Amino acid sequence: MKLRPDQLAGALERGLAPVYVFSGDEPLQLGEAADAVRAAARERGYVLRELFHVEPGFSWGAFLEAGDSVPLFGDLRILDLRLNAKPDKEGAAALLRYLENPPSDAILILTLPRLTKDELNAAWARAADSAGVLVQVWPLEGRELIGWLDRRLNRFGMLADQSGLRFLAARVEGNLLAAAQEIEKLRILYGAGRIEDDQILSAVSDCARYDVFDVAAAMLEGRLVRTLRILRGLEGEGVAPLVVLWAVARELRSLAAVQREMARGQSVDAVLSRQRLVDKRKDAFAKAARRLSRERVLDAIRLCTRVDRMVKGLEPGDPWVALADVCLCVTAPP
Repeated sequence: MKLRPDQLAGALERGLAPVYVFSGDEPLQLGEAADAVRAAARERGYVLRELFHVEPGFSWGAFLEAGDSVPLFGDLRILDLRLNAKPDKEGAAALLRYLENPPSDAILILTLPRLTKDELNAAWARAADSAGVLVQVWPLEGRELIGWLDRRLNRFGMLADQSGLRFLAARVEGNLLAAAQEIEKLRILYGAGRIEDDQILSAVSDCARYDVFDVAAAMLEGRLVRTLRILRGLEGEGVAPLVVLWAVARELRSLAAVQREMARGQSVDAVLSRQRLVDKRKDAFAKAARRLSRERVLDAIRLCTRVDRMVKGLEPGDPWVALADVCLCVTAPP
């Protein structure tokens, strides 16, 4: 059964299918669609999860064995299969075999890049459509993008007029990751309630000399002088330190997650290929993950907690000075 992304929530409320295929090149929609299925499955007792990343040397036989196996205690399972490209001949055959007779105790979540019309006519794709749910994710534009922004704001208890939504849509230019970041920034600045046009303009305007993400990027790249110059520029432009903290802490938490997977034996390239990052950020993360120790990153995250307490008046000190300490911690030589 083919569904649009906005139809998925209603379908999940009605029940679970044995197979979900999410195809597209828009990472935020893909990730959140898969998250929604996992959450719905957990609520219905699917307590086990097996994750498969299809990379060079991947064993499709091991995937099929996992599908055929029966958990010791009969637990319900989620099989999470992620591809960076369309399946090859062996993969297509394995998927077809699985999809023609999916196990009754498992849900398969298959995520892969956009499928062409011809690829959707492949035997395995037709079997997926017949056995479960197939969702094609497309970049959002025009009224669809404005509607998505409106729903996203509503999720956090915020309301905006159409004029504000149109400005925000023009600002993010269809980049939903950027849109989600801007909405999170609005939530931090203004909280729930109606967001006026001038507030949106002030928060996401292009006219600022520096962007809060510039300081986080320079920090990860280890560029101390540039990092501190951007930080001073943001302070001089009157940017709220809490917004800068959010951007910096967000990158540090993501970096810590990458290093955690590396400590489990994953290569940095393999870990980053699964992250919802644009190529430029992937490069910065790869360099930072190799340059910094895990202890250094965790120290920086702990310093972020101090900045948060200063901003909230729970600890004495200048949050801008404390933010500089965070940046120094990350950019200083190993």
